Parts: sequence; C-alpha cells; structure tokens
Amino acid sequence: MSSSGSHGTEGSSSNIPIEYQQQQQSPVTLSRYESQKRRDWNTFGQYLKNQRPPVPLSQCNCNHVLDFLRYLDQFGKTKVHLQGCMFYGQPEPPAPCACPLRQAWGSLDALIGRLRAAYEENGGSPETNPFASGSIRVYLREVRECQAKARGIAYKKKKKTTKENAEESSNSSIHFS
Repeated sequence: MSSSGSHGTEGSSSNIPIEYQQQQQSPVTLSRYESQKRRDWNTFGQYLKNQRPPVPLSQCNCNHVLDFLRYLDQFGKTKVHLQGCMFYGQPEPPAPCACPLRQAWGSLDALIGRLRAAYEENGGSPETNPFASGSIRVYLREVRECQAKARGIAYKKKKKTTKENAEESSNSSIHFS
C-alpha cells in the first residue's frame, strides 16, 4: 500500500464529491417555514382522521378547514374581548377579564398560507384546494375585523406606492440649502 492510503483503492468513495457524501449521511435540514408547513400538514391530516367518521383528504372541503380553524381557537393565546366586556375596544385593558383566548388572525392567515401550499405540494389540484376557497378568505377577514374591533385597533390596508406617488412625496419634501 502506498503512503497515500486508500485514496486510490477500488470501492472507495473518494471519487464521489464530499458534499454528496455528507448529504447521504445526514438528512436534509428543512427551513423553519418548511418544517412548520410539514407540521401543520400533519396536524391537519390527524384532525381529519380523528373526525367521526374519519374524512379522507380527497373528500376534504372548505367546511372541514373552517371547522379546523374553529377547533384551533381553544389553543389560542390572544385575548379577544366580547362586545359585552367593559374592555371591548381597548387595546391595553387595565385589568384581567373572562373573555376567551383565541388564535390571532395573523397566525390563522399564515397557517392557511402554509396549508394551501402543502395541499398542492402533496398532489392536490389548485382548482380543488379547500384552503384557497372564498369562504376561507371571508372567514379570515371576519376574524381580522372582529379582533381589530375587540382590541380597538383598525387594520388599514397598505396602499401600494406608485411611481407618481413616490415622485410627489419626493418633490414635496423640504430641502435645506
């Protein structure tokens, strides 16, 4: 054997790039988003299996998705004041109250986005995607508005800046000489 060791021997993996060898030895690390999407997808699948009778994914529709979103509310951490609560409409109430904890609108919106993508990545057709249904968008809008009113915070849709608006704002600024 030469002083070069086993680098030239037959059957050695030295001809295979080291990056490939490392990929084969350790599983691919998913991004935080991909991990969350996979976890959400598995949770939704488990939810469907736990229904009585179990619902196959192929028969899932927007009503199942809406039921899932309502089910998740029990695990929420966002206080949503009811209309009869003395703190209704106050962004920072001075004392605790008995109003329920719910899932925050932003969390539900992000969840639906991940599940919508996961559905199609797992072979679902964009045309039959229950997460892309109009009724889901309506539900999310209602949740957003309800939570905004309960907290006394208005959600304003961001205006798209056009080239004209950008030019007007730059022309109207005060310049010091």
